[in-house]
Amino acid sequence: MVKPILVDAIHLHSNDNIGVATRNLNAGEVISVATSEITLQEDVPTGHKFALKSLTADQQIFKYGQSIGITSDAIGVGQWVHTHNLANGDLNQEYEKSTEIPDPLPRIEDRTFQGFRRKNGKAGTRNYIAVISTVNCSASVSKYVAQRFDHSALEDYPNIDGVVALTHGFGCGIEFGGMKHQMLNRVMGGMAKHPNVGAFLLIGLGCEQTSLDYLLEDQKLVQIDGVDAPSTGPPVFTIQETGGTVKTVEAGVRALSELLPRANEFKREAIPASELVVGLECGGSDGYSGITANPALGVASDRVVACGGTAILSETTEIYGAEHLLTRRARTPEVADKLLDQIEWWKWYANTFDTVLDSNPTVGNKLGGLTTITEKSLGAVAKAGSSMFREFYQYAEPVTERGFVIMDTPGFDPPSVTGMVAGGANIVVFTTGRGSCFGCKPTPSIKVMSNTPTYERLEDDMDVNAGTVLSGKSVKEVGEEIFEEILAVASGKKTKSETHGIGDEEFVPWTVGPDL
Repeated sequence: MVKPILVDAIHLHSNDNIGVATRNLNAGEVISVATSEITLQEDVPTGHKFALKSLTADQQIFKYGQSIGITSDAIGVGQWVHTHNLANGDLNQEYEKSTEIPDPLPRIEDRTFQGFRRKNGKAGTRNYIAVISTVNCSASVSKYVAQRFDHSALEDYPNIDGVVALTHGFGCGIEFGGMKHQMLNRVMGGMAKHPNVGAFLLIGLGCEQTSLDYLLEDQKLVQIDGVDAPSTGPPVFTIQETGGTVKTVEAGVRALSELLPRANEFKREAIPASELVVGLECGGSDGYSGITANPALGVASDRVVACGGTAILSETTEIYGAEHLLTRRARTPEVADKLLDQIEWWKWYANTFDTVLDSNPTVGNKLGGLTTITEKSLGAVAKAGSSMFREFYQYAEPVTERGFVIMDTPGFDPPSVTGMVAGGANIVVFTTGRGSCFGCKPTPSIKVMSNTPTYERLEDDMDVNAGTVLSGKSVKEVGEEIFEEILAVASGKKTKSETHGIGDEEFVPWTVGPDL
């Protein structure tokens, strides 16, 4: 039985001029918060904000000790603060670069997980065979090949977690060698070489712009990652040369049947936790995400980094408004500039479509209590913990630096996670407040819920309840719980999404550029 919430509202920082409701509050209630008693002038939904002081128009609202926007109207003590009276405004941030580089975290040397050690030295947490479609025109054929290898077909191969078809809606009508082509190539190559993939085969149509020859050369796919390759390299098929869809399916099935016993040779063994590469994601966030789940994941991220592993923060559009906190932690000013330059690119990119980055918060985010992109971002970056910001990567680039890094991705969860996984993430931890039910084969996704009522409603899909922070557990305690769950899942424990078989459709590469 989960303990009841201890308080009616939270005052997060001494500078804050708002409180956050921890339950549905009613007009006329007297609430004790920030050493004061506040009489509410109107209803305040759970997770939402209310004013602790009288505020004039054009005054800053502070949460987490940081400005989250500008009042668009006067707000009285005890009034609800939300989209009707608060706007993001112009941030006008002043950036300090590498001025608050944290000391290295005390090293953790003795933690391990049971994973798959590949012949190239990488470590996997799962052992999948991937059928990779190079173009949407071969997507159905790729799925048909994978579908022939259901659970019964894999009974004799206990070390193989499954066969997954990685398909997408792109691959042609683009500039050959252009940005869109390069981004898609990085994703497909990253999946083929992923440590969670014991073997792979490629299927194309034959006339697409994302040609197999270019992919093989560009991504150096000269052998199957993890198992000895035949002298001819990885199995590669084009529908046009193989003789059509039916013949290609049968050829793919035969090739995959030959891969199964070789991929099955890999067995779990003890691997240092320094080999963990953890993708940090939040989706369907609410007003509690930045209070419970995200800072708890930040504690777990620090544990991974202390072990010598890697934690990847993503969703650049959900860093906007909080980037000044990260630039101070940057290893060098040059690393800070990479993030700032990408923020400027996103502003330009959004503007070309006549939109702004403050359009990011969703209907669900706002129903859950979030108002501006700055408020959302300040809560989101809590996932990054407290260690040094070591490097910035473009979308789906191979992540080679250990420690806390950032990858440029959009805020939409499937392409964001796809980029981190293509970059090498062998575990994903996904926080949510509204209830994102997400999986991402071939990498397991641990879901962390920000509040107890939603966790209890969606317990079949959630792995960790961070809502216990509101009923007495410390953020540190929940962070340790998440870290232990990371090690357990890396060692083979199935996440809820894996139990349900979710993760085939969530492979969504992000590409930038025109379809020609």
